[in-house]
Amino acid sequence: MSMAATTFVANLLRKTALFNDTQIVELLEAARAGEKSVTATVADSGYAREDDFLQAMARVLNLRYMRVGAEAIPQEILERLPTKAVFQYNVIPVAFEDGMLTVASNDPLSMGLVDALRLATGTRVRLALSPGDDIVTAAKALYGVGAETVDRMMQDNRFEVQPEESLGKVELSELDQEASIVKFVNQIIWEAFQQGATDIHLEPMEKSLRIRYRIDGVLHQTPVPAQLSRFQPAILSRIKVMANLDIAEKRLPMDGRIGLRIQGRDLDIRVSTMPTVYGESVSLRLLQGSGTFISLTELGMNDRDARLIRKIIQRPNGIVLVTGPTGSGKSTSLYAYLNEINTIDVRILTAEEPIEYEMPGINQVLVRPDIGLSFARTLRSFLRQDPDIIMVGEIRDAETAEIAIQASLTGHLVFSTLHTNDAAGAFTRLLDMGVEPFLVASACEAVVAQRLVRRLCDKCRKPVEPSPDSLKEIRFPMERRAGRPIYEPAGCEHCRTTGFRGRRGIFEVLGVSERIESLIIARKSMNEIKQCAITEGMSTLRDDGWTKVLDGITTIEEVVRATEDNE
Repeated sequence: MSMAATTFVANLLRKTALFNDTQIVELLEAARAGEKSVTATVADSGYAREDDFLQAMARVLNLRYMRVGAEAIPQEILERLPTKAVFQYNVIPVAFEDGMLTVASNDPLSMGLVDALRLATGTRVRLALSPGDDIVTAAKALYGVGAETVDRMMQDNRFEVQPEESLGKVELSELDQEASIVKFVNQIIWEAFQQGATDIHLEPMEKSLRIRYRIDGVLHQTPVPAQLSRFQPAILSRIKVMANLDIAEKRLPMDGRIGLRIQGRDLDIRVSTMPTVYGESVSLRLLQGSGTFISLTELGMNDRDARLIRKIIQRPNGIVLVTGPTGSGKSTSLYAYLNEINTIDVRILTAEEPIEYEMPGINQVLVRPDIGLSFARTLRSFLRQDPDIIMVGEIRDAETAEIAIQASLTGHLVFSTLHTNDAAGAFTRLLDMGVEPFLVASACEAVVAQRLVRRLCDKCRKPVEPSPDSLKEIRFPMERRAGRPIYEPAGCEHCRTTGFRGRRGIFEVLGVSERIESLIIARKSMNEIKQCAITEGMSTLRDDGWTKVLDGITTIEEVVRATEDNE
């Protein structure tokens, strides 16, 4: 920036009345040193919020300040500015009137921006000012993830009319090294990571390639460029190369893994391909390889349940079972328990398939049934390894159940999971596997049933007054409400307009008392065991859910949805 330009920008900053002279000098020096825009430098400095700065600059420069919304921009306006320019300059066209294209930007002090846009569009251009996040969100929604990459590929003749059947193994391998394809796949994974997605699904449709992310347990379709289906074979082949899969095999399902590092964090991605009528469908499961673990306190158990679990996991032997359907947070809870008792004086061994998180200080074994390394065989080997604590990823058969119980009865603390609807159902499941009732009663110390409910966004939740009839129908405990508000989702930018941000566990913790032991030995039904546990103070999943509703954490609908199979 020349001396004259620096003086000009300094005068504009002074006119905003947001900064003193010392701050203006600091901002200009920081912008030069960091090669950033003045807007980004202001935001980093903390001297002013971005939208306050842009509104002040709009007044000084006599420009329009606006909040960009994706739904308000017609397609014919978008087509007036090349996709490449939208993402290169972080701008978006918003209106065209009297031969003048209005373009939203968050960088009003960028020298030459208007001239560059005028050259790209071939028409007169004027700026409007809008927050950068608004522009990025609208661009992704309107053009699709990776739109500038697809636009570049459209101009590359190598990608013109290449039927999937005509691409041999060598050609695809060369195609996979194309920088544009590599960049697009990276953008898809990066976008999913940024949004906190647990899964990415690339699904070939008849005339399009659909990409969906699972966020907070719910699938969301992400907008993609309309021409994306033309590059479907190359995109899927790139993912196969990353996962060390055979790119020539399209008829059989395949499984692989990808290891990545994003922002200093290891990301382990499980890849699964499935042949469908319109091509291969690919699912990616995103797992945090290592990092911070949720503590027992952060799980969100009520005081009674947390005290009981803390007491039980300090015992020298016994079995602690965590139950629930796939995706209910069982692994997260098990790691929280292990993290609580992972000290230098205990030896912890785990058998997992797959290893979802790498925890320092414990010995983790990847179970591989394809080579004969089953849970049962791994568990037998553990007993010769002098462990104090054993974690088995899942009890799937009678053999594993019997070895786990024998391990617990011979002085080891054992953690594992089962797929049952509630806590009491775990005993029935073990008995159905053929385990003797007296062994189940002697070994089991506690069973934790759990579900995940979406957490209301703190920024936009709003109170609601459900009808008394609807509350009565679901047996909502009105006596516990005591005037406390009930909330419902609204939707804002902070939560991607869903009204929810993150998830929270609801729990049912059943401690095995002498009375419950006698019921197990007598092979009583799980309903009898559950009623006995309730009389001893156990909160059911739905009861714990109602507590979360009254605490303003989640909604009535979320609790009903998550516990419907439990009632």
